[in-house]
Amino acid sequence: MIRIVIAEDQAMVLGALASLLALEPDIAVVGRAPDGVKALDMVRSLGPHVLLSDIEMPGLTGIEVAAQLAQQRSATRVLIVTTFGRAGYLRRAIDAGVSGYLLKDSPADRLADAIRRVAAGGRVIDPELAATAAFAPSDPLSDRERAILRLAHDGRSNKEIGRSLALSPGTVRNYLSEAAAKLGASNRIEAGRIARDSGWL
Repeated sequence: MIRIVIAEDQAMVLGALASLLALEPDIAVVGRAPDGVKALDMVRSLGPHVLLSDIEMPGLTGIEVAAQLAQQRSATRVLIVTTFGRAGYLRRAIDAGVSGYLLKDSPADRLADAIRRVAAGGRVIDPELAATAAFAPSDPLSDRERAILRLAHDGRSNKEIGRSLALSPGTVRNYLSEAAAKLGASNRIEAGRIARDSGWL
């Protein structure tokens, strides 16, 4: 039996995925996490074979969860299922150590097959997206720049960002300026848009 945890912040999608996979005779959903932090806790406590995760979630993104699990040498393998069909997301996911990356519009039988292949030690990547990613530019942002730019893109002020990351507003401003320069953007709003469209946030 393949034991999986599903991480998805949209309750309806989470329920649908769990119900769908419960129909498979060799797959058992042992946990449901509404955000990245709870997903990480569940993987640590339940030790599933596979974590099926969205990318954009509160607390930690699916990619950040995968990176932490890789650093901890967790035996749980990560399969990303997302609406984000951008090459930048895929490259970041692979760099973080995920074993699979599928789009949410994939057929149900393909998802179940991907879980089996990932659990068996294989890798499953959406083929069209993989071809696109091979020629996509590399992500120029550092992890700190990405975190700050993500908060700025969500409308936070420099002071609010600094408070949440234990940085001074001036340091936040410097990071934002550096990120904008790397992206060829004239301001933080444009930098956030470019990074989001490229799959780098």
